[in-house]
Amino acid sequence: MPAPAARLATARRFTVTAAGSAVSLWIAFAAVHLWLGFLNLYGPGLPMGDVTYVYLFWVERGVLGNEWVGIDTSWVYPLLALVPMLASYAFGPDLYGTTWLTIVMVLNAAALVSIIGVEERARRAAVAWWWMLFLVLVGPIALGRIDAITVPVALVAVMLIADHPKWGGALLAVGAWIKVWPAGLLLAALVALRARAAVLAAAVAVSMLVVAAGIALGGASALLTPITEQAGRGLQVESPISTVWLWAAAAGEWASRVYYDQGILTWQVIGEGSAQAAAVMTPLLALAVLVITALGVIAVRRGVDEVELFPVLALALVMALITVNKVGSPQFATWIAVPIVLGLAWQRWGGVRFTVPAVLALATAALTQVVYPVLYGSLLALDPRMLVALSARNLLYVALLVWAVWQLAVLCWRPRVVEPVAVGAAQEGASS
Repeated sequence: MPAPAARLATARRFTVTAAGSAVSLWIAFAAVHLWLGFLNLYGPGLPMGDVTYVYLFWVERGVLGNEWVGIDTSWVYPLLALVPMLASYAFGPDLYGTTWLTIVMVLNAAALVSIIGVEERARRAAVAWWWMLFLVLVGPIALGRIDAITVPVALVAVMLIADHPKWGGALLAVGAWIKVWPAGLLLAALVALRARAAVLAAAVAVSMLVVAAGIALGGASALLTPITEQAGRGLQVESPISTVWLWAAAAGEWASRVYYDQGILTWQVIGEGSAQAAAVMTPLLALAVLVITALGVIAVRRGVDEVELFPVLALALVMALITVNKVGSPQFATWIAVPIVLGLAWQRWGGVRFTVPAVLALATAALTQVVYPVLYGSLLALDPRMLVALSARNLLYVALLVWAVWQLAVLCWRPRVVEPVAVGAAQEGASS
């Protein structure tokens, strides 16, 4: 019989091998998506309500009524958001939700391949396991919104961008034309990466094609409505700034109350000062993005390596889009996975350690599932326990933003003086 030390060493080797096995990860991937798919289709709280009611309504409005959102009318989403919505109609309205989940699963599978590769021994296995855990913790919303299309597209983009900046830039542009938030990742790449010219050229080319298609389809006037419609919105219930008015409503102060906006199909909060807060949030968001971008430019000018800068800058910009925003939805939490995966992958090449934001992101995901979908009605009813959960989640958003901005400031203050190592070259030795 092997000695205890030998048995322990054998067990450890088996654990490491299993954890790094591509087969293990794909089994976990299938289990996670079956579970989240089941919750979306049969779980309480109607987690796929936007998909099976709103998205399907928009598609049938075009297919049956020949009036296309984003082309014939203004729309809250960019033009390419129609593509996955229309593709999910391929097998008819009865299978719309199932088809949507299948499309998302295929895209997530592509994202997993971009992280671990196609070998028996998975690359960046720990990063992939983190992502699987994040998906489970954030819950069914991870698959049940248009954001579920953009997240895997963005994940593939950031995993490719070091060695294939044109493909990375093109995919980030595609993501931004589905829902605007990947533009933050694109901006980070344009500031931080030495191959910014290739990224920009690809993003411009994609944007020109989308604009040309929109004009050809007769939707020129609707191309910018995703920005203008967002600017005119009130305080959405889950946004961090709205937390103040939710607590006021629970206390019966400031004439605050929660209401459903029929025009944009979302829950908002209103009360004394809320209109002024909503008006100031858009310019404040623009200012936050400008300041963060300026810090990134300063870091570049002071010689900070792109391996350190890009993930931190990406996280800072994504968190600004979430935190300094009057709009807030549970699916916004899913955006965080992209810069975290990027940071965890690139820290092996000398990037900033992403352990702290990775842990904070998991806690954020878990609290997001507490809030939505099952107990969302209690939140709208201003249950104090749900207000505590939402407040904690929003404070974690702030903490992630503060961490990223602080790291940016540190990089600006103490830039590396060694010659930067190309990420693509370093990847050869970091594939295990």
